This record gives sequence, structure tokens and C-alpha cells, in this order.
Amino acid sequence: MKRQNISSGAMWEDIVGYSRAVRVGNVIEVAGTTATDGDQIIGKGNAYEQTKFILQKIVKALEEAGATMEDVVRTRMFVTDITRWEEIGRAHGEVFRTIKPAATMVQVSALINPELLVEIEVTALLSAEHPQTEGFSLR
Repeated sequence: MKRQNISSGAMWEDIVGYSRAVRVGNVIEVAGTTATDGDQIIGKGNAYEQTKFILQKIVKALEEAGATMEDVVRTRMFVTDITRWEEIGRAHGEVFRTIKPAATMVQVSALINPELLVEIEVTALLSAEHPQTEGFSLR
């Protein structure tokens, strides 16, 4: 099966050795994604805004892999303060209300920067009915 590595262009990808997303066959894994844009943190102090921004970044990675949010079957949300679950959950629900992937939200002691409140990763699965992307066979 062909492997497609999707880069966000962040300098950390080469330093740490990871990709924003990886597609192998009909499976797409999107790495832990935070509310960073270059060296800026978006939505400082606002878990809802950070979550919205993260989900927009995930949309872009999925599109590059030939998928959409409708293809997401699993989300994992890592949060630094579980008491803010409603803010994070509201943003998640705005995107996934009708899709309803399996979802997990857990509190972690810290993320890579103390101003980051949320990190999200997703798994998407393309079905046989999904339009094929050049170079991939979904059989």
C-alpha cells in the first residue's frame, strides 16, 4: 500500500520526526494538533476558540489526504483542565453533531506550551464509495 505523508510545514515536523497526517490505503491518522499558527498561539486562554482553530487545521489535513470530516471515525481530545469540557465539547459538537465519531476527552498534566489548552487527533476511514484520490486504490 502506498503511504502519503502530509506536512503542515511546521519546523517541529523535521526536528521531532512526524507528519501532520499520514494516509495508508483508506486510513488517515491526523497527529495531535494544537492551536498554533507558526509561532503564534490562537485563542490564548479560550478553550472554545482553540478547539475551533484546531478543527479547522484538521479539516485542511484531511482534505489534503482526500477526506472530509464526515470520514472521521475517532477523535481524541487532550485537555489541560477537564473542568472546561463544555467549551471544548461545544466546539467539537458544532463540527461532529451529526457525524458522531467515537470520542475521548482526557485531562493531561501539560501540553508542549502552557498556553495550549487543547490538543486533538483524529482517525478517518475512507469507504469504498468515497471518491478515489490519485495514486490510491481503496480495494
